[in-house]
Amino acid sequence: MAIYSVKGGVGKTTFAANLAWCSAQGGHSTLLWDLDAAGGSGFLYGLESEGSRLAEEVFSRDRSPTRLIQRTAWQGIDVLPADESIRALDAQFVRIGKRKRLARLTEELAGTYARIVLDCPPVMNELSAQVVRAADLIIVPLPPSPLSARAFDLVVREIAGNTRRHPPILPVLSMLDLRRGLHKQARQANPTWPSVPYASAVEQCAVLQQPVGAHSPQSPAAQHFARLWSAIETKLAERRS
Repeated sequence: MAIYSVKGGVGKTTFAANLAWCSAQGGHSTLLWDLDAAGGSGFLYGLESEGSRLAEEVFSRDRSPTRLIQRTAWQGIDVLPADESIRALDAQFVRIGKRKRLARLTEELAGTYARIVLDCPPVMNELSAQVVRAADLIIVPLPPSPLSARAFDLVVREIAGNTRRHPPILPVLSMLDLRRGLHKQARQANPTWPSVPYASAVEQCAVLQQPVGAHSPQSPAAQHFARLWSAIETKLAERRS
């Protein structure tokens, strides 16, 4: 599953790291694959890339990604971290002409992992097109604002333009604060969308380098992520059937 948005700062990395936690808590062997050069997913689990330009070589030189995978402190969660070389991926994909390279790699890794979570950069290029071709489900975090529906429509158009039969798309209101009028309006306009609240427990993920379910398991934020994971499992089950 891919955590994707055309905008930065919407909570993609936080979503990816916490959904990987929820997946592992559900008994699934889970790989968190960081495709964003900022390397946030690995950082949130206390990991860093072990070398330079290794992440990009997985795509350009047909090398197995398994040698780059790192274990986390939590059972059932491994991370394939990013490094600065990821910035060159779009040009590499154009050069090597492999339109389904990411899809083939995820199929290979699916032999080891029951769930693969892709933390995607906020881009619209060949990398985002490859993500769409590889994913079984796309989760789109959307901060509550009058522009949230417009941003979601932009993502849908981008996804639909890259494949004739795109995977299901699940919009999620992120950083929701119902004390704010615009946030209330966004919630009322999209009552069926899952949501994750704006909360200090979520912010502490970066400080403690732990998912919210590990450091604040009884918090409302942890409960919202758990409910979001249930919605994701439902979507995946519908796709399989």
